[in-house]
Amino acid sequence: MNLQVSLSRRCALAVAATAWLAAPAGYALAQAQWPTKPITFVVPQNPGGANDVVARAVAQGLEQALGQPVIVENRPGANGNVGTGQVARSAADGYTFLVTAQSAYTINPALYSSVPFDPIKDFTPVMQLAVAPYLLVVNPNFPAKTLDELVRYAKAHPGKVDYASAGNGTLNHLLGEMLKKQKGIDLLHVPYKGAAAAATDVVAGQLPMTFGSFPGVMPFVASGKLRVLGVASDQPTQLAPDVPVLGKDLAVTSWYGLFAPAGTPQPIVDKVYRAVRTVLDTPAMEARLKALGAERVDSSPESFKASLPGELAHWKQVVDAAGARID
Repeated sequence: MNLQVSLSRRCALAVAATAWLAAPAGYALAQAQWPTKPITFVVPQNPGGANDVVARAVAQGLEQALGQPVIVENRPGANGNVGTGQVARSAADGYTFLVTAQSAYTINPALYSSVPFDPIKDFTPVMQLAVAPYLLVVNPNFPAKTLDELVRYAKAHPGKVDYASAGNGTLNHLLGEMLKKQKGIDLLHVPYKGAAAAATDVVAGQLPMTFGSFPGVMPFVASGKLRVLGVASDQPTQLAPDVPVLGKDLAVTSWYGLFAPAGTPQPIVDKVYRAVRTVLDTPAMEARLKALGAERVDSSPESFKASLPGELAHWKQVVDAAGARID
C-alpha cells in the first residue's frame, strides 16, 4: 500500500513537472503565433469624433499588417471613464486595446472624485498615434483680432467676456482657465454639452470665444464664420503654418493614444507598436490624418510611458486651480 502511494505521488510530481516545463514553451508559442483571432480597439468616446476616426483608420491598416480583423468598439460614458475602465479590467492577452483621447486619460483622474482605472498601474502604453492642435477662436464681430487685443479688451471689460467650453473639466474649459491665469484677465466660463454646441453658439454670436480642436473649428474658420487668434502651442502647426502661436504658457498637446491592459506580454506590445508605426508612416495615413486635422507624432512605448506621470501631475494642478470637480 505504501509502495502504491509512493508510486502515485511520484507520478503526480512527474505530471506536474512536465506541465510546469511545458507552460513557458506553450506561452512563448502563443505569443509567437499571436494574433490568432480578432483584436478589439475600445474607443471610450462616441462614434464620429476625432479619436474614433483615428482609431478606425489605424485599425484598417493594422488588419492588413496582422492578417486578423481589428474591431472598433465604442463604449462612451462619463467622459471616457466607462470604456477606459472596461479595458483596465480586460484580459492582458493582446486582444483588447484602448484608443483614447488625452483628456479622458490624463484629466479625468483629477477631475472625478473616483475613476474605474489607474492610469499608471492598469495600462501598458503602446504609443501616441497622433496629435491635434487646439485653436483660440472668436466670433468675427468680436473686436479683438489678436491675442494681445483680446487681453487688452478683457482687462478693459473685467467679467464681461464669456468663453464657451464642451463642459466642466474639458480641455477647452481648462485652456480658458490657463489663459485667465497666465494673462491676468477675468473671463466667464459657460459650459455646454459638447464642443459642437459650444462652437455653434460662438458662430451664432451668442458668446464671443472658445478654444476648439482643429478638426472641430477649422471648417468655420475657413468659411469666415470664426476668426482664429492663435494655436495653443509654442511651435507653428504644419496644418496651418500661418496661424500665430499662443506661446509656451498655453502650449497643450492634445493626443490620441494606444494602450494595452497592464501585463500584456512585451513581445505582443512590441509587435503592435512596430505594425502601427508602419501604418502611420504611409503617405496615405499621413494624408488621412491631415484631412482630419491631426498630425503624425514620433512615439515609442518607452517615451510614451515616461511622459504620462508628468502630464497627470500637470493636469491635476490645472484642474485644482480651476476648481473643476465632478463627483
